[in-house]
Amino acid sequence: MKRVVFNQKGGVGKTSIACNLAAIGAAMGYRTLVVDLDVQGNTTHYLVGAVDADAFPAEAQGVAGLYRQTVGTRKMRQNPDSFVWDTPYENLFLMPSSPVLADMEKELESRYKIYKLRDALEKLDEEYDRVYIDTPPSFNFYSKSALIAADSVLVPFDCDSFARQSLYSLMDNIGELQEDHNPDLSIEGIIINQFNSQARLPGELVSELEGEGLPIFKSYLNSSVKMKESHRDHRPLIDLAPGHKLTGQFLDLHAELEQSGGRVSAAA
Repeated sequence: MKRVVFNQKGGVGKTSIACNLAAIGAAMGYRTLVVDLDVQGNTTHYLVGAVDADAFPAEAQGVAGLYRQTVGTRKMRQNPDSFVWDTPYENLFLMPSSPVLADMEKELESRYKIYKLRDALEKLDEEYDRVYIDTPPSFNFYSKSALIAADSVLVPFDCDSFARQSLYSLMDNIGELQEDHNPDLSIEGIIINQFNSQARLPGELVSELEGEGLPIFKSYLNSSVKMKESHRDHRPLIDLAPGHKLTGQFLDLHAELEQSGGRVSAAA
């Protein structure tokens, strides 16, 4: 099962959601791969901390290395698994990002390498039970590549009126990509993140989205300083604070995902 966590708006929690869902799956025994397509590398930093550039040269490792080997040829010279790193957590693996991706984007786009991530992940189908793809907060070459490679989309929503307007544009872009490149892609659901039950606006926004028939997951994620501590310590919540309320919400969300199995909610 390959899921892409995508929103064109920044600051909605893509990295936190992708990494924590992946970590929960790994803790449950699923061999899980996280692919970091955001040049900022927040997912990479979250899961493995500071990277030794000498031990792992950016141009030869991770997603950058995977794409680089496709330039000038139609075939991949190395198995995609050679670009995957171990993490400190059992069953959890990472294909890391790199700043080099920013320099590579125009060349990859001009050479029409947009299907190469899909091809690579198909080669890894038997290696990993679950794949989560973190994307940049824009509808660019890398996010399009992720949507083409994935089975389903998870859309974080941070209960802001600007986020609602962005959501409609995002849905249109996903629909167009489905038609042109990946008709089997499903919008698995919208994840309500940074939810504040004490404030009126978040509840109103969620009710309005539900009234429009959009697929909303039942498990909401609250704001919590524990998430910031998790980022600082490079430890997903299931490892850092397994008994915390937010960890429980992630566990509930993960259970919903396992139940849905990538299918679009009946509300869609």
